[in-house]
Amino acid sequence: MDIIQLSVFIENKAGRITEVTDALAKAGLNIRGLAVSDTADFGIVRVIVNDPIAGKAALERAGFTVRETPVLVINLADDRPGGLAAVLKTVSDAGVNVEYIYSLVSTYLALNVADVDAAKALLKNTNIDLVSSETLK
Repeated sequence: MDIIQLSVFIENKAGRITEVTDALAKAGLNIRGLAVSDTADFGIVRVIVNDPIAGKAALERAGFTVRETPVLVINLADDRPGGLAAVLKTVSDAGVNVEYIYSLVSTYLALNVADVDAAKALLKNTNIDLVSSETLK
């Protein structure tokens, strides 16, 4: 069975990504992958959940416009330098264009926020573990 990604179109303003993830949480769905891209006025939240049919319904009930797209998910269990490059070479050598890539089911998330220092200060005294560059080595 194909893996279905849900693309959710949102205004680029504070709280909109939270509304997307909250709608999924209230529906009892687990997020398996997430990517957000933006322009000055709008954004696209690309999300893979454990039940895409229920996910689309929950998001539409919350008032979002949602598009379904089949995607490939590749297991890069052989975590070594060049592993991803080898997969991409196989695809590109066949003339297939890769439009975008994001990772799934990871405990590390990179957040680009308007004020990194303020966000660090907010999260400092919580149970959220901020990762350093040393951790990623």
